[in-house]
Amino acid sequence: MSEYKDPFIIAGKELKSRLIVGTGKYRTFEEMEKALEISGADLVTVSVRRVDLNAKNKESLLHYIDLKKYQLLPNTAGCYTAEEAIRYARLGREAGMSDLIKLEVIGSEKTLFPDNEATLEAAKVLVKEGFTVLPYTSDDPIMAKKLEDAGCAVVMPLAAPIGSGLGIRNPYNIKIILETVKVPVIVDAGVGTASDASIAMELGCDGILMNTGIAGAEDAVMMADAMKMAVRAGRLAYLAGRIPKKLYATASSPITGMLH
Repeated sequence: MSEYKDPFIIAGKELKSRLIVGTGKYRTFEEMEKALEISGADLVTVSVRRVDLNAKNKESLLHYIDLKKYQLLPNTAGCYTAEEAIRYARLGREAGMSDLIKLEVIGSEKTLFPDNEATLEAAKVLVKEGFTVLPYTSDDPIMAKKLEDAGCAVVMPLAAPIGSGLGIRNPYNIKIILETVKVPVIVDAGVGTASDASIAMELGCDGILMNTGIAGAEDAVMMADAMKMAVRAGRLAYLAGRIPKKLYATASSPITGMLH
């Protein structure tokens, strides 16, 4: 979107795409590879737990991610304590994956809602250790501000529970978060289809991270293409400024100045 002078910058690095994609839940590595390509994403998140950090010659997830095209965003998916998340973040960095970390500390196995207190605790430690922290959190404006104050590079509120595909359940909280923090706001979790992505971007969000919405679709590659266009369309609509909503009609053709 360079023609509109609308850079997307995280921790000083400019990204081409406002769509960040995950690498889990695909039927095959080949399907994942094709979906990543057509999505246009340049930041790709990978669970440290899913990567065999000792794999040298055998096939693994990372064999299907071209590191000349994509920047890795390791994540701490599946961690339930601050200590566990910190440990996996360190493991990923020691394996040479990245100083970026998508921080997840889950509070409930049933809902996969984040444990915000543990997330904040882990974020403070990781920021001090030089990580660029992108935390998954609830849509709580107070917690979003605390994470920003702790030094997180972005805040990533959920739209709905992970994998639910429900779309943005509380747009008002997302709007308040956008007014509360100065760092980029990236919607993470719950986006199910293109219209959900567009709505998130039309609210003014800086980006979207999604996995299940693409990987779980009947045609993951086609959905990746749809999401790419939806994110772009939603962002452009936000920048363009929509017309105000009115209760009654307004004539498209003005009558002022018409001959009688």
